[in-house]
Amino acid sequence: MALRLDRTFKVLPESQEPMPVFVRADELEGKPDDRMDAKGHAELRQQGMAVWGDFLRYDPATRDVAGQGHVRIEQNGNVLLGPEAKLNLDTSIGDMPTPSYTLGENQARGEADTLHLEDKQHYTMRNATYTTCPVGNDDWKMHMGELRIDRERQIGEASNAYIEFKGTPILYTPWMDFPLNDQRKSGFLGPTFGSTSKGGSEITIPYYWNIAPDMDATISPRAMFKRGVLLQNEFRYLESGYKGKLNLDYLPNDSLTRTNRSRFSLLHQQSLGAGFAGSINYSRVSDNDYLRDFSTAITGSSQVNLIQDGSISYGAGWWSSALRFQRFQTLQDPAAPIGVPYRRLPQLTLTAMQDIGNANLDLKSEYVDFRHPTAVNGQRIVFYPSAAYPLLNEPGYFVTPKIGMHSTHYALGVNNNAGLPATASRNVPIFSLDSGMVFERDTEWSGDGYIQTLEPRAYYVYVPYRNQANLPVFDTVQVPFNFAQIFSENRFFGSDRVGDANQVTAAMISRLIQGDDGFERIRFALGQRFSFLSPQVNLVAPTTTNNKSDVLLAITGRPTKEWTVDASYQYNPSKTRSEVMNASLRYQPEPGKVLNASYRYTRNTLRQVDLSTQWPLTARWDAVGRWNFSLQDGRLLEALGGVEYNQDCWTLRFVAQRYATTVQQSVTGFFIQLEMNGLMRVGSDALAVLRTSVPGYAKTNEMSADQAPQGLQ
Repeated sequence: MALRLDRTFKVLPESQEPMPVFVRADELEGKPDDRMDAKGHAELRQQGMAVWGDFLRYDPATRDVAGQGHVRIEQNGNVLLGPEAKLNLDTSIGDMPTPSYTLGENQARGEADTLHLEDKQHYTMRNATYTTCPVGNDDWKMHMGELRIDRERQIGEASNAYIEFKGTPILYTPWMDFPLNDQRKSGFLGPTFGSTSKGGSEITIPYYWNIAPDMDATISPRAMFKRGVLLQNEFRYLESGYKGKLNLDYLPNDSLTRTNRSRFSLLHQQSLGAGFAGSINYSRVSDNDYLRDFSTAITGSSQVNLIQDGSISYGAGWWSSALRFQRFQTLQDPAAPIGVPYRRLPQLTLTAMQDIGNANLDLKSEYVDFRHPTAVNGQRIVFYPSAAYPLLNEPGYFVTPKIGMHSTHYALGVNNNAGLPATASRNVPIFSLDSGMVFERDTEWSGDGYIQTLEPRAYYVYVPYRNQANLPVFDTVQVPFNFAQIFSENRFFGSDRVGDANQVTAAMISRLIQGDDGFERIRFALGQRFSFLSPQVNLVAPTTTNNKSDVLLAITGRPTKEWTVDASYQYNPSKTRSEVMNASLRYQPEPGKVLNASYRYTRNTLRQVDLSTQWPLTARWDAVGRWNFSLQDGRLLEALGGVEYNQDCWTLRFVAQRYATTVQQSVTGFFIQLEMNGLMRVGSDALAVLRTSVPGYAKTNEMSADQAPQGLQ
C-alpha cells in the first residue's frame, strides 16, 4: 500500500539507527521497510549532512540515496552541485557527474567532469578546476587532470596541473599540493623572480618542509644570472623549553668574485630549569660585501657588526647573574672604515634588588675581560651598591633620595698599552634626589571629556670630580642629551666614565588623558638642566660653555584617530641656535591609507628627510612610495615607488627600489609579484619590501569589507 504525505517524514528502520533521517518534499511516497520517493523540493537530512534535489530516492535498508535534478549536497561546510548523484549515508561513498563545488574552509570553488566521494573526508575529481575568485569571475583558475581533496589533513592534491591567469597559462607542474586553510604544510612555494644591479636577473624556487608541528625548514635555491646559484636554508624549531632559528646559505664559486660565499646564523633560547637559562646569538658571513651583495632589504645590507654571543643566566627572584661570551664580526666599507668593538671574553654580571622596610636596596656588579687586536686589553671589575628611601610617596607627589658608591678596578695587559698604568681604581660616591608633583583638572576638547595633568619634576644629582684620564675606554660612550638622559645619574653609557655633577634638572610634563578609557591622547614635555659647576669629565665637547644646558622640548601622541605625532627639539640658548630636531608625522585615516613624513637634524652631523605613503588612486589601484634623502651629504639613501592592483581574488604589485649599501655604492631592485588569494604568490617578494620601507603599510587584499579604503568608486 502506497503512502502519500505532504509533510516531513522521519525514517527509522527496524534495527536501531544511530542517526535518524528526516525527509521533506512536496510529495512523499513509500512503503514500510522499502524505498521512499520524495518529489518536488525534496530534502533529506541527517546529522552533519543534507541533500536536496528535484527528486530523491532513499532506501532505509541499504541507506542509499539517489537524486536527480538540481542535486545539492552539503557536508561540514562543503557544497556539491550536480544534475544527479548517488550517496550512501553510512559510508558517504558516492558519485556525481559534472559537479561544481564550494569548499567551506576558504570558499574555493570549481567544476569537474566527475566527482567520487570516498568517505566524509576524501573526494576525487577528474578534469577539475580550482579558484578562490567569486562566482562570475575567473581571473585565475587552476586546471587539473585529477584533484583529490583530503579534508582530514586539509590538503588538496593536484596532478597534471597548470595555472591560468586572464586566460593565459603561467605555471605548469606535474604534481602539486596546497593547503585548504591557513595551516602549514610541506610543498613548493610560489617562485620569485626579480632583478638587481648586483645579481642580475634571478629566480628563487622555495621548498617548505613541515617537519613536525613544532619544526620546519625552508630550502630556497636562488639562481642569479651574474653570480650563480645561492642555496638558502632556514630551519626553525619551537618546544616548550627552547626555541630557535638556523640559517645556512652557500654560493659556490661566485662568477663575479671567483670565491665561495656563505652565511651562517643561529638564534637559540632555552630554559635549563631550576632558574637557569641559556642563549646563543651567532652570525657570520664569508666576506665584508656578502650582505651588501645578497640582502634584498635595506635592513640587512646596512648591518656592520654581526654579533657572536653566548650566555648562561640564573634568576632567583631578588637576584640574578649571567655569564656571557661576546664578540663581533665587523663588515668594513673601504671608503668609510669603522672601529672594531671590544670582545667580552667573558662578562660576568650580578644584580640584586631587595626592599627592607621602606628602603630600596640595589646592587649592580660585573667582571669583564676585554680583548682587542689593536687597542689596549684589560679586565674591569665594577661594584655599585645603592639605596633609595622614599620620604614621600603619595598619589599627588613624591620625594626620593638615593645614595650609592660606584667602585671600579682595572687590571690592564701589556699588549697595545699606550702608557696606561698596569692597575687603576676609581671610587665615586653618587647622591640623587628625585621629586615631583601631579595636578589634574577636567577639561573638554572637541566635545569629549579629558583629564589634563600638570606634572612639575625636579631631579638633583651630586657626583664629585675624579680624574679619569688614565682609565681606558672599553665600552663607554657619552649619551646624547635627551629626556631619558637628563633624569639619570650618569651622562655616560658604560662604566669607564662616571661624570662629575652638581646639578638639578627642572621639567614640566603635561598629558591629555581621555576620560572614558584612560588613553593618553598627547604628552608635552619641557626640561632644562642647571649645573652649579662646569663638568670636567667628557668624551665629546659640550654644546654649552655656561652652567645652563640646552632646552629640551618634546610632543608625542595621537591627537586624533587619524594623526600621530612624535617630535623632539633641542635648543641652545647660549648660542641661540638649534642643536637637534626630530619630527615625524603620520596621517592614517584607515587601513590602506597612510602618509608618513619625518625630518631628522643634528648640527654638523645629520640632516635627513623621509617621506613614505600607501594611498588608493582608484577603487582598484594603490600607490606606494618612499623617498629618504640626506641633505647633509646631498645623497639619496632610499627611493621606492610602485603600484598595487587589487581584484577580488588576486593582487598584482610593481615596485622599484634603490638604496645605499656603502658610502659610494647603491643597489637597484625591481619587484613584480602576483598574489592569487588562497593559493600562492608568484614573482619577487615585493610584500616584504613594502612592509619594511613604508611604516603603516597594510595588505589590502586581506582586509574585510569594512576595513578596505572607502570613498573611491
